Amino acid sequence: MQPLVAVIAPGAMGAGVGARLVQNGLKVVTSLEGRSAGSTKRAASAGMTPASDAEVATADFILSIVPPGEALKLAERLLPVLRAANRKPIYVECNAINPETVKRIAGVIAAAGCPFVDAGIIGGPPRAGTPGPGFFLSGPEAKRVAVLGDYGLRVSVMEGSIGDASALKMCYGGLNKGLIALGSALVLAADRAGVGEAFRAELGASQAPVLAQLTRGVPDMFPKAYRWVAEFEELAQFVGPSPEGQMFENIARLYERLAADQAGSKQETAALGRFFAAANPAKGPKG
Repeated sequence: MQPLVAVIAPGAMGAGVGARLVQNGLKVVTSLEGRSAGSTKRAASAGMTPASDAEVATADFILSIVPPGEALKLAERLLPVLRAANRKPIYVECNAINPETVKRIAGVIAAAGCPFVDAGIIGGPPRAGTPGPGFFLSGPEAKRVAVLGDYGLRVSVMEGSIGDASALKMCYGGLNKGLIALGSALVLAADRAGVGEAFRAELGASQAPVLAQLTRGVPDMFPKAYRWVAEFEELAQFVGPSPEGQMFENIARLYERLAADQAGSKQETAALGRFFAAANPAKGPKG
């Protein structure tokens, strides 16, 4: 019998994962409680079926794919219906959060009597013609989730305990998104100093791969910056009280500022967009 999967919520990643599972023959349900019209549209486009929390609790697997700051709240919200469920789903925590937060969520899910798996997603949302991101799974029940590899997901079971998959995600995501933050900060500094054109020219001449990576990553960050705030706060907690922990806390504040700018005047994001549009004229400016 094919498993029933619940994916919460239908953001860009959740909808992409849901669509990949639906395309491979599974029924995927999702909760639209408190979600935007955009989420509703993404869920419909992905072929996901709207469901109440009680219906979500009847799934074989629940994949939590929400902004990092909402991960614990989702588990607490679902606790009553999971506790009442006769057949317990496997709860798969897929968010970019630090291992200690994962263990707190595992404790909530344990109170419902449900199996729990830690998952780190590395890579962007699944898209047609691509293999999609990797799901790294850890914890005693991780092998049970590997069956989703038969339905279009790339899954790797790690030897280790709950928290290991999230630690891997913290390190990988911190490097990737930290580079985007570093590039953004220095481009803004160059723009304020009036040397943006010279900075871009030198990057193209001596650091072409770095410039190419930032040209892709920085403009794509603008609508996501608000989600990266909590991720870097989690990363700062993961690293601990230290100069590098403070560095990641400061990156969270940078992304908080850029998210507010993107939602408001767009002065800084427009400056970044112009810089990287000039590095890749075919894309045009992106504010």
